Amino acid sequence: MKKVYGVKILVTTNDLKEKIIDGLGLEDIELDEIEDDMALFGEDGLGLDSVDAIELTLILEKEFGVKVTNMEESSSIFATPNTLVTYINEYKESSK
Repeated sequence: MKKVYGVKILVTTNDLKEKIIDGLGLEDIELDEIEDDMALFGEDGLGLDSVDAIELTLILEKEFGVKVTNMEESSSIFATPNTLVTYINEYKESSK
């Protein structure tokens, strides 16, 4: 999240998708191929696996300063780009 003249700019789904593509080395996937409501895990979505989940957690910490502390909620947090961006922005808002 950036501040521009005192106004917070929230993380967008495109910000997140760029970090997912770069961080997970998904060179064969274009930004517009990942829909905002596409499942991140499983065959019906982007197809990420458990190793990708660990890497994605590290990306969240490094790129956005966000930690997932409640593992019971992780499946709903990591469901889609939209749910993940919602979590990132709510985390940042509650951390100020």
